[in-house]
Amino acid sequence: MADETNMAALDAAPGPRGFDPVRLALDALAAIGTIWTFGLMLLICADVIGRSFLNAPITGVAEIAAHSVVGIVFLQIGATIYQRRMTRADFLIDRIVRTAPALGRAMEVVFLLVGAAVMAFIAWAAWPGVWNSLALREFFGVQGLFTVPTWPFRALIVLGGAAGAIAHLALLPNAIRGR
Repeated sequence: MADETNMAALDAAPGPRGFDPVRLALDALAAIGTIWTFGLMLLICADVIGRSFLNAPITGVAEIAAHSVVGIVFLQIGATIYQRRMTRADFLIDRIVRTAPALGRAMEVVFLLVGAAVMAFIAWAAWPGVWNSLALREFFGVQGLFTVPTWPFRALIVLGGAAGAIAHLALLPNAIRGR
C-alpha cells in the first residue's frame, strides 16, 4: 500500500530549530494563556467546592470565566496559527498540492494573506474599544459587589489579533517558496 504511515518518523523528535523570535514571542503568549487556563480551572473548582460543600460561593467567578475565555483564546491564537494547528481541510489541500503544486502553493499564499488581513482587522476594530473602556472607566460585574475593568480584556483582543496577523505573515515566505 502506497499510503502507509511511517511510524518511526512519527516517533522521532523534531529537528533542532534555530533562533526564531516570532515563535518565542507567540509561544510566550500561549504559555501565559495556558497558565491562565490552569488558574481559571482552580478558581472554578474552588467555587464549586465552596458552593456545594461550604455554602460559600466565590463572587464573580461567572464573570471572570466568561471574559477569561476570550482572553485565553486571543493569547493562544498566534502560536496556533504559527504552528499550523488551525483547523483546515488538509486532506483537500494535500491532494491539490500533490496533483498541482503551483495551485496548492497559490492557495496557501492566498489563505495566509486573507488570514493576516482578518486578524489585522480584528485588532484594528478592537483598538477603539480599549481606549473607550479606559476613558469611560468601563467595568463588568455587579457594582458594589464585584467589578473588574474591561480594558485589559479588550487589549488582549488587540494583542491576539496583531499576533495572529504576524503569525500569518511570518509563514508567508515559506509558502511562497513552496516549503
